Order: sequence, then C-alpha cells, then structure tokens
Amino acid sequence: MSGGSNGAGHGPTTSASTNSSEQRDYVTMTIGDQLFGIPVLTVQDVLGPQNIARVPLAPPEVAGSLNLRGRIVTAIDVRPRLGMPKRDGDKAAMSVVVEHENELYSLLVDSVGEVLSLNSRDYQRNPPTLDPRLREFSDGIYRLNSSLLVVLSVASLLDFGHRLEAA
Repeated sequence: MSGGSNGAGHGPTTSASTNSSEQRDYVTMTIGDQLFGIPVLTVQDVLGPQNIARVPLAPPEVAGSLNLRGRIVTAIDVRPRLGMPKRDGDKAAMSVVVEHENELYSLLVDSVGEVLSLNSRDYQRNPPTLDPRLREFSDGIYRLNSSLLVVLSVASLLDFGHRLEAA
C-alpha cells in the first residue's frame, strides 16, 4: 500500500512476502506486571532516576520537567496515563526519552529491559480481551513465550487533547 518509488502495482506478492519476514526492534519496559515495547527508532535515550521539577497545575500524567544536556524535557508518568496505581514511593522510575513532533518527552516507567528483535509475522492487532485502557494506547501485541508484549503508541500516549476526561 505504501508503494516504493518504482514498481507501483508490480509484484504485490513479493512486497508482501518481504514484509512478512521483516524484523521489528522494540525497547522493552515494564510498568507494573505488564511488559511493553516501543519501536527502538523512536527512543532517543534511556536514563536512570532523574531530578524532576514539578510543574504547577499540570495534569496528573505530567510528572514535571527535567534537563537533558541543556534541553528541557517533559516527563510523563505512564502509570496514571494507563490507569495504573501510583508507583511505590521508594521505587525510582526509569526514563525512556522519545521524540514526538520535534519535542522530547521522558516516559517514566518502572524498569527498562532489553531490545527485542521480533518477526513482524508474529505481530497481532489488539485482541478484544485486552484491557480497554491499554487498547487506547496500544498499536498491537506480540505473544511471547512467557508474557504478552503490548506495543505502545507514543503518539497516543502523548496526545492529551483527544480525551476530555472521559473517566
């Protein structure tokens, strides 16, 4: 569907079979007991616990801002965004820095894992049984041996305008 610069309409079977064996790389992270992933190409940096300056009157998802090599980065606590309970006070959050619409954001997560290279054939759309709150921010899933990897949509996570407090 996103045809190349030449060959539009030629060999759709070839391009489909090429895409089906394509590997996709994800940075994995955990929030609560759930494993999440975001495409590795959207990740700018992974940071340990940071000093975060609170922003008065910010929504609960906005933890504040931090300074990353001279740039101000908005820190988003993913837990309230996903409708999860607050993190234990003694547990520091990790930061996954992503770029969205030419701005940097730090996604605060419980822990960051490894980069997984997954076959796009194993990718599935969100199943109807997936928690509705997760479905709202998910691009799809991968069923792994021992867990479910929910692929987070960075654009949906950072789109605060489309939801008007529909709790």
